[in-house]
Amino acid sequence: MTLVKFNNGHRKPAVAPRFIDVFDSIFNDQFLNTANIAKIPAVNITESEAAFDIEFAVPGLQKEDFKINVEKNVLTVAAEVKQEEATESKKYSKKEFSYNSFNRSFTLPETVDQNNIEAAYTNGILKLTIAKKEEAKLQAREIAVK
Repeated sequence: MTLVKFNNGHRKPAVAPRFIDVFDSIFNDQFLNTANIAKIPAVNITESEAAFDIEFAVPGLQKEDFKINVEKNVLTVAAEVKQEEATESKKYSKKEFSYNSFNRSFTLPETVDQNNIEAAYTNGILKLTIAKKEEAKLQAREIAVK
């Protein structure tokens, strides 16, 4: 059995059928479906004297959804969420699955301490703090003039 989408019994006018097709594609159900839109979180990266801070905008997730790994000099942050929604009836005609995931990787500089990385998730923001090595921190000193 094959499902075919009809225009709810409406005929397309013979005048400018391509013009109508453009609007049909814009207001199509699949176009507006958020499950089809790739979601990659926005990232802010800042550097201070002691550390690098990476912030991800990832609202609606739980801290258990994240996987953070460091392998060699590559920091990888990934999340995977599966949700299922169904209408409440014995025979439902629509069932939606939502599967959201992302994977972001960053090459870490030689100046970071890979053993000193902390992560916190608060109010939809995942914040990673990556400490710098002691020798990489800027040290202020006075230089004598000879």
